[in-house]
Amino acid sequence: MDHESGFTTPDSRLKWYKTTLCLAYQSLGVVYGDLSISPIYVYKSTFSGRLRFHEEDDEILGVFSLVFWTLTLIPLCKYIVFVLGADDNGEGGTFALYSLLCRRAKVGLLSASHALDDDISACSSELTLKQTRGSVLLKEFFDNHHNSRVLLLLVVLLGTSMVIGDGILTPSMSVLSAVNGIKVKATGLHENYTVVIACMILIGLFALQHFGTHRVGFLFAPILLAWLLCISMVGFYNTIHWNPGVVRAFSPYYVFIFFKKAGKDGWSSLGGIVLCVTGAEAMFADLGHFSQLSIRIAFTVVIYPCLILAYMGEAAYYTKHKEDLELSFYKAIPEVVFWPVFVIATLATVVGSQAIISATFSIISQCRALKCFPRVKVIHTSSQIHGQIYIPEVNWILLALCLAVVVGVRDTDMIGNAYGLAVITVMFVTTCLMFLIIVMVWKWKVLVAVAFVVVFGSVELMYLSLCFAKVHKGGWLPLIFSLIVLSVMYIWHYGTHKKHSYESYNKVCLDMLLNLGPNHGITRVPGICLIYSNVVSGVPPMFAHFVTNFPAFHQVLIFVTLQSLTVPYVPVNQQFLVSSIGPSEFHFFQCVVRYGYKDARKDIHAFESHLIETVAEYLRSVGDDRGAGTSGGGMIVNNQQSSLEVDAIASKLENGNASGPKQKKVRFRGVGCNRELEELEVARESGMAYMMGSTCVLASESSSYLKKFVINIVYGFLRRNSRRPATALGVPHASLIEVGMVYRV
Repeated sequence: MDHESGFTTPDSRLKWYKTTLCLAYQSLGVVYGDLSISPIYVYKSTFSGRLRFHEEDDEILGVFSLVFWTLTLIPLCKYIVFVLGADDNGEGGTFALYSLLCRRAKVGLLSASHALDDDISACSSELTLKQTRGSVLLKEFFDNHHNSRVLLLLVVLLGTSMVIGDGILTPSMSVLSAVNGIKVKATGLHENYTVVIACMILIGLFALQHFGTHRVGFLFAPILLAWLLCISMVGFYNTIHWNPGVVRAFSPYYVFIFFKKAGKDGWSSLGGIVLCVTGAEAMFADLGHFSQLSIRIAFTVVIYPCLILAYMGEAAYYTKHKEDLELSFYKAIPEVVFWPVFVIATLATVVGSQAIISATFSIISQCRALKCFPRVKVIHTSSQIHGQIYIPEVNWILLALCLAVVVGVRDTDMIGNAYGLAVITVMFVTTCLMFLIIVMVWKWKVLVAVAFVVVFGSVELMYLSLCFAKVHKGGWLPLIFSLIVLSVMYIWHYGTHKKHSYESYNKVCLDMLLNLGPNHGITRVPGICLIYSNVVSGVPPMFAHFVTNFPAFHQVLIFVTLQSLTVPYVPVNQQFLVSSIGPSEFHFFQCVVRYGYKDARKDIHAFESHLIETVAEYLRSVGDDRGAGTSGGGMIVNNQQSSLEVDAIASKLENGNASGPKQKKVRFRGVGCNRELEELEVARESGMAYMMGSTCVLASESSSYLKKFVINIVYGFLRRNSRRPATALGVPHASLIEVGMVYRV
């Protein structure tokens, strides 16, 4: 429910309040798990290096002051106040920002091929703001320098790949850190046992994913709420009991004192402090599951105060027990509540892992929809919330990589270095994209955007510089992961773009297809054939190749083009754009089916029914004239041809159908609409067939060795090992016609 639309009755206002509070409660189990479990390892990671402490408490108070101001600046001020407002029709994440830039500023590589998305109601309803000098200059820069668009896409893919890297490192770091807490009581326990326990928890976590975020979220929300209450109460107790004076560290003066005394060692400790904001990006990435207000309420009312109390209590305890700084978070837990807190902490780490796993599924689904990731199976686990999905292939690959990190690395300090680099890189990419959003989409002054980058970007760059300095101490892990994922996404996008360009350049005109030779008769077969291709207008090359070798096709032909637009959702009544090809006697139609990157795809039977109904509605709407009008969200394109062309095509088809049923040439005038609808219904009863290209994409002989390696080897390997288009669409194998072709790109 949109609270900005107003309330007509007190009951509707009360219902909206209940809905918002319910969403805020559910967000605890989905969005904030990663951020909430960071107290387990922040202090330990910070003091595990060369940072030392003296008799005074300045180092400990300085670390707490840094944690407080980092939490205040990045999650609270940056994300809650600014970034959440940059949603794309309710969707968040790196690709949502890129979608806004593609659609509103026209600076993305994914916008050029989707000119039709301007008529989407979700887009056209947005207010057109007055251009500023800064937005005009930036737009001219992107228009004049194509490489800047390529760089922008690479930056977006880098941020996306780092989030996917988080999906590997977050479960490894959080679960292993929680399980290591058992060593506080069982000091002689061998490391192998903790590794085995962590692996068993990870296997159980990933095995639960197929149940869906909705069911798992209801289970996780009370666990996380119990965890937050535990750490906040323990923190309050430690503060009062050990050192109430720790509240002095709210002053940024202690940050200055910290760096003054610690020097270079203080800078090197930032890799541990940055872990206090791990999971902050999930507030924006998981926005589509909830609402801005619910996420803001949950953070400001519950998450932020509980985390501050937890960190403050730890600092107060460590000022009196400096010998425990390098050991474990569990040392600060009072003896009487140790085991309950340990159990809740272990469960909370599972919740924290769930948040980033759900975000990984969501981001990969967006990348796949925008043709930046190989085809994988996407299962929608909720009929109400389309953003809740499960991707089996990705789930088990993440599990295998998590187990490899836990078993192979084991050291939480090294994993923490890798974790911090991945997290802060994603945040800095978001800051850079927000600069473009502020100037080019919101049309604010450049000075505001510069101030945003200076305030938040300087803090992130400080942490980023330290994380890169620790590349040799585990920071190479996210770099390797992100490099592999980035290469896969960009090569898939590049190869797919080349394939589509080849099809568009080599498409065949209808008159050329029907005039292949004077004695080349064409036979019409009863039924409807859906011909899938990427060609928006004209005849795809694979169909011309088929007719050349087998001159026959079905009574009704519908050329179907599936498009994924840079918007999250396309209204149902605007998804199908129908137009006619050639005169009415031939029953040729072109249908462009448009989906947003968050839209749930229908199964093949529902899709088939909707498509035929849209074509029938198109025929009813145009009647005698196929040149105007709209129908059921379909757009009618007038396909004008000369009378000589029409007569030549009609003669060719009539000669090829001399012995078949319903072969009589009829100019459907007057009662043409009813006759065409009857023809469509008869063809539908005769059965459906599906035609797709089974293409082999190869680089041309004159291409460079690099291009041949990318296209022939890497892209070819990805295509062979990804889901086939027919399988992804659910096309029945018995009705499928595949046409083999070789594309030289």
